[in-house]
Amino acid sequence: MKVFEEFLKEGIVTKQSSNRARALSLLEEAQEKKAFLEIALEKIPKEKISPNFIIDSSYDILIEIIRGKMLLDGYASKSSHEAEVSYLTILQFSEPELRFMNELRYNRNGIKYYGTIFNKEYADKVLAFLKKLYPSLKGMIF
Repeated sequence: MKVFEEFLKEGIVTKQSSNRARALSLLEEAQEKKAFLEIALEKIPKEKISPNFIIDSSYDILIEIIRGKMLLDGYASKSSHEAEVSYLTILQFSEPELRFMNELRYNRNGIKYYGTIFNKEYADKVLAFLKKLYPSLKGMIF
C-alpha cells in the first residue's frame, strides 16, 4: 500500500480548508449505521444474518469516520478508499491495524463488485476490529 504522502503528490488527495460540518455529518451517518448494525445483530438470529452484511456495514462505518477525520484535518480524497485507509498511518494507528483495514477494503470490494461470499468467522473478526477502532476514530472528530 502506498503511503499517504504519495496520494498527495499524485493529486488523489488534495489539501483544502477544514470542513467540520461535513466531518460531523459523516460521523452522524456512521453512528446511525452502527446503531442499525447493533440492532440487526441483536434482533436477527445469528444463522440468518449475512456475514457480508456485517462486513460491508462495518467497513462503511469505519471509512466514513476516516473520511470525516480527513475533512476535519483539511484533506479531501477523490474517491480513493485506498488513500483514506492509508490516512490511518497519519493518525498513528499500528501497522497491523492498517493492514487489516486494507484487507477489509479489498474484501468489501469483492462483496460489492465480484459477488464474493464470506463466512461468519471472518465477519466476527471484522466486528471485533470495528469495536476496537470505532471509539478511537470517533474520539478524533469530537
